[in-house]
Amino acid sequence: MTRTRESRILILDAAERLFAERGFDATPTGAIADLAGVPKGLLFYYFPSKTDLLRALMGERLDLDPIDTSGLIAEGDPAQSLLNVTGRLRELQSESAVRRVIVWREHRTHPEVRARLRDYRSQLQAIVERVLGASILHPIAARRVRIAAEAWVAIITTPTLPAHSADELAPAAAGDELAGPADAADLPALADLISAGLREPAA
Repeated sequence: MTRTRESRILILDAAERLFAERGFDATPTGAIADLAGVPKGLLFYYFPSKTDLLRALMGERLDLDPIDTSGLIAEGDPAQSLLNVTGRLRELQSESAVRRVIVWREHRTHPEVRARLRDYRSQLQAIVERVLGASILHPIAARRVRIAAEAWVAIITTPTLPAHSADELAPAAAGDELAGPADAADLPALADLISAGLREPAA
């Protein structure tokens, strides 16, 4: 890795950590440069504004592709397949503050993040639809699979209301952002409910 490339990665790593801990607006660029161990001028060389830094994080560290879905498919068990996808997404979130915290917090006030969140949800929709379709062993209309996938994505990504305020939407409890409006313990029952609409019609 070249020194130039290494410095840019250090800046992005520092920004990711501080944006997750403090929030975008509460993080000065000087703190990012200090944590990255680079001159502030070098930070502005790569990222002329703090928004450019946020945009780079969203563009480079939010994508779900490529994700291997072969091990997520439980043939004949759509509900388990949905849970498998969610489990894999939790693993990916644990590795990235961008996926775990930043995108869910900052999409409320930053159009760039909202746009990337829409792309992220589209990627997630395609993955869920692919896994779900492969788990169903009987003929089924593609539209039914698509609607079921949309419902599951809504369940696992809809922000919850924070306990301290009924006026502001926030991610689910720390470390559990993919739980959506339901507690993680409710996900198996919700997966069963979604899957009920995909069963083979009685002869």
